[in-house]
Amino acid sequence: MSRAWRERPISTFFATGCGIGMIPFAPGTWGSAEGLAGALLLWGWGNGRGLTFVISYAIVCLVVFFAGVRTGALVEASSGDRDPGPVVIDEVVGQMIASAPVLLIEAAHPWWGLVLSFLLFRLFDIWKPGPINKLQDLPGGWGIMLDDVAAGILAGVLTYAAGRVF
Repeated sequence: MSRAWRERPISTFFATGCGIGMIPFAPGTWGSAEGLAGALLLWGWGNGRGLTFVISYAIVCLVVFFAGVRTGALVEASSGDRDPGPVVIDEVVGQMIASAPVLLIEAAHPWWGLVLSFLLFRLFDIWKPGPINKLQDLPGGWGIMLDDVAAGILAGVLTYAAGRVF
C-alpha cells in the first residue's frame, strides 16, 4: 500500500475511506461503521423525509460507488494487490445501501434497524453467499465494489423484511 500512497495519494485516501481502512484491526468493520455514520449524517441533514432526501441519498450512493470503482482500480494497480484490505470504500457504500431501507422507510425509530443492517451487512460481506462471491472476480474496481453492493442489497432487503414482520 505504501506504493499506492506515493503514486496515487488522493485516490488512496478516498479508497481507504479517508484513511480509516489503514486501521490494522478489522478495516472492513471500520469502513462499514463509516458508511453507517455517513448514512446517519445524510439522514439528519435531510431530516429523513421527502423526495429530495431520497434523491440526495441515491445520488451520494451512486457517486461514492462510481468513485470507488475508479479509485479502487487505481489503488489495486498501484499496490499490486488484488482487492487490498485497506480499501474500504466498498464497505462504506455497501453499508449505506444496507441502511437505506431503514432510513428511507422506517425513519421514525431507525436504531434497531440500523444495528440489524450493520450486522447483516458484515455477515454477508465476510461470508459472501452464492453469487456475491462470484462478483469479486470482476476486473479492477468493479470486483472490489460490486460484491459489497450485493451484500448491502441483501442486508437491506432482509432488514426491511424483518421490520415488516416485527
